[in-house]
Amino acid sequence: MSRIVTFRQALNEALVNEMERDSKVILLGEDIAGGAGIEHLDGDECEGGSMGATKGLVKKFGRNRVIDTPISESGYTGAALGAAMCGLRPVSELQFANFFGCAMDQIYNNIAKMRYMSGGQANAPLVIRMPNGGGWSAAGQHSDAIYSMMAHIPGIKTIVPSTPYDCKGLMISAIRDDDPVCFFEHITLYDTKGEVPEEEYTIPIGKADVKREGKDVTVVAIQKMVLHALEVADKCAKDGVELEVIDPRTLSPLDTDTIINSVKKTRRLIIVDEDHDRCSISSDISAIVSEQAFDYLESPVKRITAPHTHVPFSPVLENAYVPNPDLIYKTITNFLSE
Repeated sequence: MSRIVTFRQALNEALVNEMERDSKVILLGEDIAGGAGIEHLDGDECEGGSMGATKGLVKKFGRNRVIDTPISESGYTGAALGAAMCGLRPVSELQFANFFGCAMDQIYNNIAKMRYMSGGQANAPLVIRMPNGGGWSAAGQHSDAIYSMMAHIPGIKTIVPSTPYDCKGLMISAIRDDDPVCFFEHITLYDTKGEVPEEEYTIPIGKADVKREGKDVTVVAIQKMVLHALEVADKCAKDGVELEVIDPRTLSPLDTDTIINSVKKTRRLIIVDEDHDRCSISSDISAIVSEQAFDYLESPVKRITAPHTHVPFSPVLENAYVPNPDLIYKTITNFLSE
């Protein structure tokens, strides 16, 4: 049975589902169990990490499975790898995705390469949760969209859900996967709501979702940009323009077939991405389509991205930095008139 829940609640339900189903699933992170100074298991006192996603879980599963860690991303990311190699299925939380830099040696040199360099003798079935993105005026060290960096690394699966439904199904799939997964959660999506089944379900990793069908322009949007693209699609429909909005949902593996087939139908492609334009997933998708569907394109691929600079602290500047529906609508209008 489905009901309307928030993105945060859907994520929490996925964690509860898997922790109840499999005793090997454990959680690690800063303040996810309420802080080292709180000894009782009162769920009301549990902070649930920086975004409240694990609130109440320490009361349900105890401190042996919901583990507060020191402020050492490299330390507990390495601990998650060791636990995974020994048979557990850790879900590790970075308070903000930007802090991946502190754990990059563990992620890049150890976690991503464990199965390959051990000749398949060891693997790393772990999930690293990463809140990311702008919109809170959290400044340059807490606001980047860095999923393209993770998608660049072989051996790591990269997930970027945009809806509560996708969040729950993909998190369950991520925890059950035998490879390491970086799971990105946009910080402005936690309070968004959508229809989500109460029971468990999975969504295949590597399968895109056509959020809206159309015939005039393919719009591939990443994470929060999916919501913006759908809003613009409603506006464009009033102008007689039908946008086909595709949500990749996972960036590595990337469902190129769904994107290519859509471009063959619409013959136009716009990519909307909150990440920078240089060496990003938007440039990767653009290159793939240009290589595999060039003869179908009636115009060059267009990208709408954040500028190649750091995320500003000022709300006014941040609003100008992150692609918004007005910019997307204006770009599409100009694109079709060229």
